[in-house]
Formats: sequence, C-alpha cells, structure tokens
Amino acid sequence: MKHLIITLGDPLGIGPEVTRKALKVFKKPKNTYLTLVGDRADGFSNFDNFIQIKSKYARPQKYGPSKYGADISFKALKEGIKICLKDNNASLITAPISKEAWAKIGIKFTGHTEVLKYYAAVGKEVLMAFKAGKICTSLATEHLALKDVSKHLTKEKLEAKIKLFSKFLRNKKIVLTALNPHAGDGGKIGKEEINLLIPLVKNLQKHGLNIFGPLPIDNAWQKHLSGKFDGVFCLYHDAALLPLKLTAKVPAVHITYGLKFLRVSPVHGTAFDIAGKNIADYSSMLAAIKFAVNYK
Repeated sequence: MKHLIITLGDPLGIGPEVTRKALKVFKKPKNTYLTLVGDRADGFSNFDNFIQIKSKYARPQKYGPSKYGADISFKALKEGIKICLKDNNASLITAPISKEAWAKIGIKFTGHTEVLKYYAAVGKEVLMAFKAGKICTSLATEHLALKDVSKHLTKEKLEAKIKLFSKFLRNKKIVLTALNPHAGDGGKIGKEEINLLIPLVKNLQKHGLNIFGPLPIDNAWQKHLSGKFDGVFCLYHDAALLPLKLTAKVPAVHITYGLKFLRVSPVHGTAFDIAGKNIADYSSMLAAIKFAVNYK
C-alpha cells in the first residue's frame, strides 16, 4: 500500500488551503493511505490520519512570515522525513515554507531541498527537477545569488547531478544549457563553456549518457519544447523556472530526486498576500499528489 505523507508547510501561507482544496477533488485509490502533518487549526479537524504539530510560539493574528509558522513548518517537515525513512512505501508531499520565517528562529537551512539532502540523500547530491506534461527540467544549483553561481559549478557537482537527471529520465536525451549569453561566444563572454561545460559533456557522452550541449538557454528550451530533447539541465534557478512557468500548459510539480524516498511539491510559494482569502489555485498541489500516487 502506498503511503502519502503531506506536510502542510507554513500555517500562515496558502499550503493548508491548497491541500484542503486538492484533497476534496482527489480520488484516492484503494491502495493509498494518507497522513497529514501540521496544525489542525488550519481546517483539518475531521481528518483521521493527522499528526498534530505544536509550537512554543503564539499563532499570530495576521498572515505573513512568523516564528510560529517557521516552527510548525520545520517540525512538520522533520516529522515527515522521519516517517518516510521508516516506511519503504512512503512518499513525501510538501506544501510551501517561508525561508524568511525560518531565518527568524535561526534555522540554517535555506529551504526544503537542503533539509532533505541533509537527512535523506542517497549520495552526496540531490536533484531539483520539475515536470509539467512533457516538459522536464532540472537544476545544477538551487537557492543561490546569481553572482555566486559560477563558483559553485564544479565538475564533480555537475557530473553527479546530470547523472541523477539522466537516471530520472531513464537515459533519454538531455540538453545542457550554457551559463553565458551565446554560450560564451567562443570565450568572449565567459570561458565556463570552453573550460568546463564542453569537456564535461564529451566525457559524459563517452560514459553512455545521452547528453548534448551546452546550448544558449533560449535555444536549448526551444529544442526541448519542439521535442528534440526530453529534458533541459539548467545551471541556475531562473533559467529553469522562468521558461517552465511561461510555457507549461498543465500544472507543474517539483521533484527532489536522489533521496531515500520520493518527494514532490507544488511549484509556488507561501503567497502570504492571498493567504486566508480562499482564492489560492490548488492545481499544482493536486498535480503533486497525483504524481506521487502514479510514480513507479
């Protein structure tokens, strides 16, 4: 029996709302068991399989980043990880947390991915991947300032993450994006392509990986969207997320690959500005739940 663990994220964001809405329309298969982890005050009083998380901080009256939200969401995530590590049939679905809130109580992790990597990675690296229908992309670096990206692009990191992406895609065709405009233009706009990326691709090809590039970001995405490549491996956050969100025709999901269990999530944040208004779009959360159910 599949066991889906849903952590409700920051209780003052839209996580509880989109989860409630998604579960109302989700047709749970007979072989699936659901457990929710969070605060029952967020409208889940009648849900049987619920793990209540308590906080030493008072719940604020207003929606926004808070110590209470940080404490609840971080404890819920750790509880979800704990369950998944004990249950071989468990998958983790996470509603959004607030990095700003986490910082308020001194949590050193910058987000879900870093926590998951610390507690549950199979190897040294994990992969942030995103899927929306036939669109599939992943990242070399996660939550970094743009000025810091280049120094984090090492041969070892890129090899490990590209191999994970190749495994996720079952060795289908991957295109690697360049770092610099026009793929460095022969070294005139940066030498990362010449010194790192081109030799990397050639080496991975020798080892049987179906990878090509580096191509300029716009060119790589055009070829992926036309069906010439099955996945786009991007070097920094917005090179993947911006094209994905602009072109996806169906709700996207975020997958953390390389863990001891499957983790998926919606691709939006806490949206404190609309929290509590009952207007949040739940489609990405529903897509994440369905992905976890159907994943093999």
